Amino acid sequence: MKMLTIAITVLSAIFIANTTVMAATSFEKATFAGGCFWCIEHPFDEIPGVVSVTSGYTGGQKKNPTYEEVSAGGTGHAESVQVVYDPAKVTYGKLLTVFWHNIDPTVKDRQFCDTGHQYRSAIFYYNEEQHRLALQSKALLEKNKTFKEPVVTEIVEATEFYPAEDYHQHYYKKNPIRYKFYRFTCGRDQRLKELWGSEAGH
Repeated sequence: MKMLTIAITVLSAIFIANTTVMAATSFEKATFAGGCFWCIEHPFDEIPGVVSVTSGYTGGQKKNPTYEEVSAGGTGHAESVQVVYDPAKVTYGKLLTVFWHNIDPTVKDRQFCDTGHQYRSAIFYYNEEQHRLALQSKALLEKNKTFKEPVVTEIVEATEFYPAEDYHQHYYKKNPIRYKFYRFTCGRDQRLKELWGSEAGH
């Protein structure tokens, strides 16, 4: 009987320890659209506390869309990134700040040289807390912005996210020269500097 009690106590301790570890390592996700997903993926990848960044498509109607279908503008999806992060190491508020400083929030259905609804800027929230923080950050941006144009970035509830094809994932690492050339010719960095000054993303 004593041995059984000891065994139960040990098993209980292991269960509690495992539960604590799982709770301590529970991750959350956030999804953002800011034009070409190659360029919006890069800044999130560099944030401590971010576990993974995946380029993909969300906000549309067609299931399992391809890049060709989305880029043609017929599916309703936006090129976007899904960020998995550890909330114990980085806050959703920090992710929002990084997002704003890497987009042009003053244009509708366009980001830099890419035009169409598939290149809109948007925050896709997963719960009411994210919704509240996104609205709050947008209101604060409107209040403190240094540019004259209104902020037109959408804040909408998240729908199913579809990862993009493998060759799009971490494109800036796989093809650094083409990536930098694209950013330059698209005028992305130049416009970000105009909007955000020293806080501009890269």
